Amino acid sequence: MEIWINPACSKCRSAISLLDAEGADYTVRRYLEDVPSEDEIRDVLERLGLEPWDITRTQEAAAKELGLKEWPRDDTARDRWITALAEHPKLIQRPIITADDGTAVVARTEESVRDALSR
Repeated sequence: MEIWINPACSKCRSAISLLDAEGADYTVRRYLEDVPSEDEIRDVLERLGLEPWDITRTQEAAAKELGLKEWPRDDTARDRWITALAEHPKLIQRPIITADDGTAVVARTEESVRDALSR
């Protein structure tokens, strides 16, 4: 499995601690440095079963500058959202764990990390 993290994020550090405590085999991706492409974001969204606006941190300064709260949340705007996430990775909700079974979870709680571990 792979976990997308921002090391400054307490939820990310908690998820890593739990993965380590459980002896999980995983790869860390510091997504602010190793920025996911639009295609990678599309893949993760498919694995999550979510839309780009569902994993967007709308309170970030970049979100406010872009006016994301006013953007449509439908198929016509989907690519625009994905482009914004790729160009401003800080907007991506974290941490995200891609599980070995092809699914993914936004791992902000202990329960969601354990869910990923059970897959």
